[in-house]
Amino acid sequence: MQDHKVNSAKRKKSGIPALLALIFVIMLLAGCGNNSAADSGAGNGAAQTNAAEATPSPSPEVEPAVAEAAEATSYPLVVQDELGHEVTLNTAPTKVFAPYMEDSLVVLGVKPVGQWSNKGQGQQYLQDQLAGVPLVDFTSGLPSPEVVMAMQPDLIVLHNSYYAENGVYEQYSKIAPTYVFQQAAGDLDSSLTILGDLLGKQEEAAKGLADYRKKVEEAKTTLAPHIQDKKALIIRFNSRGMFLMGGVYGGFVLAEELGITKSDLVAAENSVELSLEVLPQIDADYIFLANDTANTGESFYKELTESALWKSIPAVQAGKVYDVDDRYWLGGGIVAYSNVIDDVLEILAP
Repeated sequence: MQDHKVNSAKRKKSGIPALLALIFVIMLLAGCGNNSAADSGAGNGAAQTNAAEATPSPSPEVEPAVAEAAEATSYPLVVQDELGHEVTLNTAPTKVFAPYMEDSLVVLGVKPVGQWSNKGQGQQYLQDQLAGVPLVDFTSGLPSPEVVMAMQPDLIVLHNSYYAENGVYEQYSKIAPTYVFQQAAGDLDSSLTILGDLLGKQEEAAKGLADYRKKVEEAKTTLAPHIQDKKALIIRFNSRGMFLMGGVYGGFVLAEELGITKSDLVAAENSVELSLEVLPQIDADYIFLANDTANTGESFYKELTESALWKSIPAVQAGKVYDVDDRYWLGGGIVAYSNVIDDVLEILAP
């Protein structure tokens, strides 16, 4: 455009008095500059960002993220999963089996062909959105290839690498293309974005994440005066015992999303078995208790909360112990994490 302006000025200069030529060049430069801004705004991300800043929007975080995801997935699609397997999708999947990732599927507006369940119960906080989706029992481990095959999935997604062990990946991948995450709940931005890419639901993924990020930032602002120099700890109870939860599920929300420091006991661990002898080492200012929904951990819960050592913990004496709903505190996804944030706000900043 700059070359065009110079050449135009030369063509116009002959036969025109110098002063008029100068004025004309100045006007031409100004007009061409405006046209350049308009042209680049149609296809340049920076120009679009500037335009968005100049025009106030009710949801400034949402629109750029959604715009970036506007280009739809083209099939056939060939990708590598997080364990290095090559995954090929010839067409957009319509029959998805992604056990324990139903939360993310709900955000994307996708109903799976089957949903994770334990002892006949799916993730209760999602059942309104998963009405009619058959339960697939994980009580004794992953379902057999025959059970999975009967659902006729055209994409299988395993939410952590543990699910792929002991020959499971090899068996499932013969049924349908199978994508494996290392730990989907540990990086929600990445896992939801990848799932959106696989399913051709990039716009839904981007909007869901943008809305969630806005909620996180607003919660951090509200909680800031209540969590400064404070530590938090989640204790989980089930039929196998008591466990300190680290940086996954509700622990991920507390530490990584809301910025509440983890207890030193789980600083480098996702889960640590808890015994009464460890109680004097608990350094948390806030303690959250997540008992198994079916109360299979009730005996351990009573053993802990009725012990003299428990009652001597400073957080217990200060009344900073809170029972929470394990159905989403131990869930992984935007819906679960949003519910955890709501609980924390209600508890710490009522």
